[in-house]
Amino acid sequence: MEPVREPVVEPVTEEPAPSPAQGEEEHLSLALANSAVARPGGHTFDFLGTPAQANQWLARHGLAPVDLGMREMCAAQLRSLREQIRSLFAARAEGLPALPAAVGAVNDAMTRVPTAPLLRWDDERGPYRATAHPTTAMLDHALAALAADAADLLTSPDAERLTACGSAPCNRYLLRQGRRHWCSTRCGDRARAARAYARRTQAGTR
Repeated sequence: MEPVREPVVEPVTEEPAPSPAQGEEEHLSLALANSAVARPGGHTFDFLGTPAQANQWLARHGLAPVDLGMREMCAAQLRSLREQIRSLFAARAEGLPALPAAVGAVNDAMTRVPTAPLLRWDDERGPYRATAHPTTAMLDHALAALAADAADLLTSPDAERLTACGSAPCNRYLLRQGRRHWCSTRCGDRARAARAYARRTQAGTR
């Protein structure tokens, strides 16, 4: 028996970010789920592969400043939440039960920070309310926002359109429109080419 080949995961160096899949611009959790992109040949480009890249991804999506100073432990938390959200998206798209650990991870991220403006009292201003957002808690706020978006998507009517890209080996998710099951024009072209090749091969064996 031949050994199973594991996909090679590579941190992104010069790989440009792919165009957003349908639904990513409305749902940041979908963009997070798609931040590790499978390519032909068993390679996966991880746009959260290093702390600097994770920081850049958060900044690009308005979730953190560019100078957050991400550490590897924090980047690992972001990657872990991504995998839990991907697990929930897969369960929803395939009509399967969700893993309790994935549900728990999303709930934990959402409840890690205050969800309501807290009461503050200033000697000059008097009482007022403000959302706690210290620099040290920026990652927690980003994780909470992404987890809340995933929960919103999974419980919204849009969840009926959640599907995995139908062009192997792509691993991205999208909100389909009509019969389209591809996340990009490139994946659509690859799927059509694969079907055409299969038809020619089948015809040649008759």
